[in-house]
Amino acid sequence: MSGGPPPADQVPGASHPRECPRLIGQDSAEATFLEAYAADRLHHGWLLTGPRGVGKATLAWRIARFLLATPPVENDGLFGAPPPPETLDVDPEHPVARRILAGGEPGLASITRSVNERTNRMRDEIVVDDIRKLNKFFGLSAADGGRRVVIVDTADDMNTSAANALLKMLEEPPARTTLLLISHQPSALLPTIRSRCRTLRLSPLNPEEMQAALSQTGTEMPADPDQTTRLAALASGSVGAALRLISLDGLRLYAELIAILNSLPKLDRQRALALAETAAQRGAAERFELLLTLIDIALARLARTGATGAAPAPEAAPNEAQVLARLSEDAQKARAWAEIAATITSRSRHGQAVNLDPAALVLDTVFKMQETAAG
Repeated sequence: MSGGPPPADQVPGASHPRECPRLIGQDSAEATFLEAYAADRLHHGWLLTGPRGVGKATLAWRIARFLLATPPVENDGLFGAPPPPETLDVDPEHPVARRILAGGEPGLASITRSVNERTNRMRDEIVVDDIRKLNKFFGLSAADGGRRVVIVDTADDMNTSAANALLKMLEEPPARTTLLLISHQPSALLPTIRSRCRTLRLSPLNPEEMQAALSQTGTEMPADPDQTTRLAALASGSVGAALRLISLDGLRLYAELIAILNSLPKLDRQRALALAETAAQRGAAERFELLLTLIDIALARLARTGATGAAPAPEAAPNEAQVLARLSEDAQKARAWAEIAATITSRSRHGQAVNLDPAALVLDTVFKMQETAAG
């Protein structure tokens, strides 16, 4: 709907997963699915798991295209069955591919958080009515060999009633139906949902795969190779995280955070105030959220440095390794940083929940880090 909220299953600044022609860095997951398909052991429920932004939704849409565009294997008796497919690729000119791209494929249903018609705002969860829409979908006449595919993005978003409704469908799935559940945190799902699905786990991308995946999105990459390396380090192999860092100037924010840490235990107050002000600017809610995430990352890297005796590689900001090694020189300091990380994360999220001033929250966080550095 024009003027409404963006789709719940689309990362800001990125193409919708249905539009991605290739999936980079997940050959193992694709091969596992194709092996099950070729052996005629296609489970009715698949749980696609892994970190955010590594291609779970893209894989789900690739599987949907493949299943709906690939006719059932039949042995003709004379020449035998054709060789099993070696890829999930589907010709973009195939009618199914064209219908999916246009959002008009009758054999496919996509379940995401929906818009509340009373408020015109995106709901915070998938509600039971979203799942019940599938009853009508399953009641329609099936085409193209009778296959139907359902994508739930993400299963993590389902409230209890929605999860129970989906569980009933997993327990008694309609014939020739495949349900693809995307989950960032499968441990939070109902155990009975997990037990009725086969799991496909996707892995973080390495720097080369990350660069290729970002190029596919049309994102303008940093001109400096060092910045590309730092981007990969901060994103932890997640294309979604990398897109967020690029769009919100995350590399510069993290570099400023490391510069402030470098001033500790004698805090560079002017720099700290400037960082706090960036979080308090009008319309800066997303940047504030990113800044809290970057603080979590910095604290985790500090703790890891003391625990392992070496700073994480590669560096995510100029001079980062030297700063981390100085502030976290041994296991005792590592424990201190890990403890303050838990405290800061809890305080920050609570502060967000009660709408504390972002600038004050950032400064309070910096002061806590100063105390730890001085201790």
